[in-house]
Amino acid sequence: MPIIVDIDVMLARRKMSVGEFAEAVGISPANVAVLKNGRAKAVRFTTLEAICRVLDCQPGDILRWEPDEDATEAR
Repeated sequence: MPIIVDIDVMLARRKMSVGEFAEAVGISPANVAVLKNGRAKAVRFTTLEAICRVLDCQPGDILRWEPDEDATEAR
Protein backbone atom coordinates (compact mmCIF):
# COMPACT_ATOMS: atom_id res chain seq x y z
CA MET A 1 0.00 0.00 0.00
CA PRO A 2 1.42 3.41 -0.90
CA ILE A 3 0.45 5.09 2.40
CA ILE A 4 3.16 4.48 5.01
CA VAL A 5 2.52 4.91 8.75
CA ASP A 6 5.69 5.97 10.56
CA ILE A 7 4.60 5.37 14.13
CA ASP A 8 7.87 3.59 14.98
CA VAL A 9 9.86 6.74 14.32
CA MET A 10 7.64 8.88 16.53
CA LEU A 11 7.55 6.28 19.32
CA ALA A 12 11.34 6.13 19.33
CA ARG A 13 11.60 9.92 19.46
CA ARG A 14 9.17 10.02 22.40
CA LYS A 15 10.82 7.00 24.09
CA MET A 16 7.37 5.43 24.36
CA SER A 17 6.60 1.71 24.28
CA VAL A 18 3.90 0.23 22.08
CA GLY A 19 1.95 -0.74 25.19
CA GLU A 20 2.07 2.78 26.65
CA PHE A 21 1.12 4.24 23.27
CA ALA A 22 -1.78 1.82 22.74
CA GLU A 23 -3.19 2.55 26.19
CA ALA A 24 -2.86 6.33 25.79
CA VAL A 25 -4.52 6.28 22.36
CA GLY A 26 -7.21 3.81 23.38
CA ILE A 27 -6.45 1.05 20.88
CA SER A 28 -5.10 -2.46 21.32
CA PRO A 29 -1.41 -3.27 20.87
CA ALA A 30 -2.54 -5.60 18.05
CA ASN A 31 -4.08 -2.64 16.22
CA VAL A 32 -0.87 -0.66 16.72
CA ALA A 33 0.96 -3.56 15.06
CA VAL A 34 -1.50 -3.46 12.14
CA LEU A 35 -0.74 0.24 11.66
CA LYS A 36 3.02 -0.23 12.01
CA ASN A 37 3.16 -3.15 9.59
CA GLY A 38 1.20 -1.43 6.85
CA ARG A 39 -1.76 -3.80 7.03
CA ALA A 40 -4.35 -1.16 8.00
CA LYS A 41 -6.97 -0.45 5.37
CA ALA A 42 -8.37 2.62 7.14
CA VAL A 43 -7.87 4.86 10.16
CA ARG A 44 -10.71 6.72 11.82
CA PHE A 45 -10.18 10.44 12.20
CA THR A 46 -10.87 10.09 15.93
CA THR A 47 -8.04 7.54 16.17
CA LEU A 48 -5.75 9.74 14.07
CA GLU A 49 -6.57 12.67 16.33
CA ALA A 50 -5.74 10.61 19.44
CA ILE A 51 -2.47 9.43 17.87
CA CYS A 52 -1.47 13.01 17.10
CA ARG A 53 -2.47 14.18 20.59
CA VAL A 54 -0.46 11.43 22.30
CA LEU A 55 2.59 11.89 20.08
CA ASP A 56 2.24 15.70 19.96
CA CYS A 57 2.55 15.70 16.18
CA GLN A 58 0.73 16.50 12.96
CA PRO A 59 -0.82 13.79 10.72
CA GLY A 60 1.91 14.47 8.16
CA ASP A 61 4.52 13.51 10.74
CA ILE A 62 3.27 9.92 10.82
CA LEU A 63 1.65 9.46 7.39
CA ARG A 64 3.45 9.60 4.07
CA TRP A 65 2.66 8.56 0.52
CA GLU A 66 4.95 6.47 -1.65
CA PRO A 67 4.03 5.55 -5.20
CA ASP A 68 2.94 1.97 -5.66
CA GLU A 69 5.53 0.15 -7.78
CA ASP A 70 2.84 -1.66 -9.79
CA ALA A 71 1.05 1.61 -10.59
CA THR A 72 4.30 3.33 -11.56
CA GLU A 73 5.26 0.53 -13.96
CA ALA A 74 1.81 0.53 -15.58
CA ARG A 75 2.12 4.15 -16.69
